[in-house]
Amino acid sequence: MRKIIAALQVSLDGFIEGVDGELDWIDTWDDSFGLMPQIDTCLLGGGMYPGYEQYWSAILASEDNAAGPGEADYARFAARTPHIVLSRTLERAAWSNTRIVRDIEDIRILKQLPGKDMHAVGGASLVASLMNRGLVDELRLVIRPVILGAGKALFSGVQERHALTLLGNRPAGANLVCLSYAVGAS
Repeated sequence: MRKIIAALQVSLDGFIEGVDGELDWIDTWDDSFGLMPQIDTCLLGGGMYPGYEQYWSAILASEDNAAGPGEADYARFAARTPHIVLSRTLERAAWSNTRIVRDIEDIRILKQLPGKDMHAVGGASLVASLMNRGLVDELRLVIRPVILGAGKALFSGVQERHALTLLGNRPAGANLVCLSYAVGAS
């Protein structure tokens, strides 16, 4: 069976964005998780999808918009990879490779289909919903060397304890580390 891998960039104190949604502490959105060869589907929440699609579309339109070659590579990957957006309110998606689902149980069904693993891109509400239903198999967190002090916490919506087993740790760029954990309910 395919795995769902939630892979996100977080501050050292566990936030994925600042108090006002600022992301200026993240200097690149390349695939520092090493996921592209392993996945064939991206999962996003409805709140995150519009900005995600606009960001990567702008880089596709002009690679001069990319923070580096890794971002241009990911933009091309995103343009050809199927995306599933979990949303009760989003009416349409700009990318033709995007499907909107209303029920999280649809993701459970998709997980059981043949294919490569699935990347839960975010946001925090999507990750919490998936974890609360036992759908996340692995966490990959790129830890950014900043303490935000406040903002949107990655795991604030998770409703119960989850035991984690360290799968690996590796440098993911200057001053960055990527931690990988298997997720198992406690």
